[in-house]
Amino acid sequence: MMIKHLAAAFTLGAALLGLAPQALAQPATTAAAAEYRLGAGDIIRVTVYQNQDLTLETRVSESGTVSYPLLGTIRIGGLSPAQAEKLIADGLKNGNFVKNPQVTIVLLQVKGNQASVLGQVNRPGRYPIEVADMRLTDLLANAGGVASSGTEQLVLTGTRNGKPYRVEVELAAIFGPNGRDLDVTIQNGDVLWVDRAPLVYIYGEVQRPGPMRLERGMTLMQVLASGGGLNQRGTERGIRVHRKAGDGKVQVLQPGMDESLKDGDVVYVKESLF
Repeated sequence: MMIKHLAAAFTLGAALLGLAPQALAQPATTAAAAEYRLGAGDIIRVTVYQNQDLTLETRVSESGTVSYPLLGTIRIGGLSPAQAEKLIADGLKNGNFVKNPQVTIVLLQVKGNQASVLGQVNRPGRYPIEVADMRLTDLLANAGGVASSGTEQLVLTGTRNGKPYRVEVELAAIFGPNGRDLDVTIQNGDVLWVDRAPLVYIYGEVQRPGPMRLERGMTLMQVLASGGGLNQRGTERGIRVHRKAGDGKVQVLQPGMDESLKDGDVVYVKESLF
């Protein structure tokens, strides 16, 4: 009777919170779905409690299989460690090799699930996906973050459900409201590309001529200010912007000081004649 009252109270509490009874079990299901999946190249150690002769350190083959004592070749690629433990335990029990096997699998090296980071990062390369819910920011952190020459516009490519996948993500937006949705989950074979930051080039009668990083929405006045401004010989009337058009031809423009510049623009400041 007491158990029925407790069950009723528990159900009532869930209803007050707006939860269906099925929702109470959802976190455990979600956690199970997010568990790491074994892949080709992973190195594992299999142990069976009180059966030291069944201990095995092995590498998962390219076909996702391992050769295990008494059981022969078994396929564990794509399984979570817990699922692989159950597969081996069931095989040992059903074959009457061990009465009540307690199998443990330890992942020694992650090789099967990897993603690549290329472009303007501090440590480009291939990195293991050690957990199934690894995010874009986790992968970028492994690569040392965006280099000073890189842009915050990130491009992630790969495959999802057998189809090509591509998404562009603004790094700053991930840390804004609802940014968790933009911090996408990384899957095996994904490639993260960080492009070079946009540049403009200043030459002529300025204090510090040369290439300069172009921030989003940066105006001609801001670019000139970043270059130290005009020197004593420079004149605002002599400012010209050389911009390559879509057909490859270079246009010579005379924009206002509050107009935004584009990647690749060349700003030239002429010498004053007076």
